[in-house]
Amino acid sequence: MNDEVKKRTSYLFDGVESTLQNTDPEWVDIVANFSQNETIAANKLTEKEQMLCILSALLGCQGMGEFQNMLHAALGMGIDPIAIKEVIYQATAYLGIGRTYDFLAATNQIMEQHGIKLPLAPQATTNEKTRFEDGLTKQVELFGSNMAKRQTDGPVLRRNINRWLADNCFGDYYTRNGLKDQERELITFCFILAQGGCENQLRGHTAGNFGVGNDKEKLYSVVEQCMPYIGYPRSLNAMNIIDEVSEKMENQ
Repeated sequence: MNDEVKKRTSYLFDGVESTLQNTDPEWVDIVANFSQNETIAANKLTEKEQMLCILSALLGCQGMGEFQNMLHAALGMGIDPIAIKEVIYQATAYLGIGRTYDFLAATNQIMEQHGIKLPLAPQATTNEKTRFEDGLTKQVELFGSNMAKRQTDGPVLRRNINRWLADNCFGDYYTRNGLKDQERELITFCFILAQGGCENQLRGHTAGNFGVGNDKEKLYSVVEQCMPYIGYPRSLNAMNIIDEVSEKMENQ
C-alpha cells in the first residue's frame, strides 16, 4: 500500500475496526490500492455521486460489511445524512424490505455513532390522497406518457402492480425531497446493476438516466466506481447494456 493510499484510507476509515490488516495484509493491500487509488483516479463523478452510487451498489449486492465501512467514510466526508437515508428508503422499492431492513438498522447505529440525531427531518411530499396522482406524474415525467397508459390499457392481471408502481415506487419514494431526479436515477441504476438478473429493468433505467441528463460517459464512470465492490461480470454486463441502449436511442 503506497503512502497516498495509506493517507486516504486512514482519512476515510478512521475509527473503523478490522482484523483483516493483521490476518490478510496482502488482500488488504490489493483491494485498497485498487479501490482507493486506481479506480479513484479515473473517477468523473462528484464526491457525493460517487459515494451514493457505491453505497447503492453495496445494497444491491448485499455487501453489509463493506457498506458499513463506506457509510463511515461517507459521513466522515460530509455526505448529507438525508441523502444517504434516501438511498436506503428508495432501495426498498428495488430490493425489497427483506434486503433493506438490516441495512437501515445498521445505518441508524452508525449515524448515532457519528452524533447524528434521529429521526432525520421528514422528506415526504405526498399523502394517501395524493401519492397515486403525484407518483404517476413523476413516472410520466421520467419515462414518458406510456406509463399512464399502463393504468388503463395494461393487462388485467398486472393492474395491481402497475398501480403500485405509480403510488408506491414513484409516489412514496421518487417524489420525496433529499435527492434530485438525476441522483435518484443513478442510485436506481446501481441497485439494479449490482443485484444482477434484472437486465430488462437495467435497460429501462439506463434510458431513464439518459432522459434526466446522465449521459453514457457518466454511466460508464458509475459502473467503474462500483466495479471494485460488485466484480467484473456484472460491471461488464452493465456496460454492454449502456452501449445497447445508447445505440438504440441514437438510431431513433
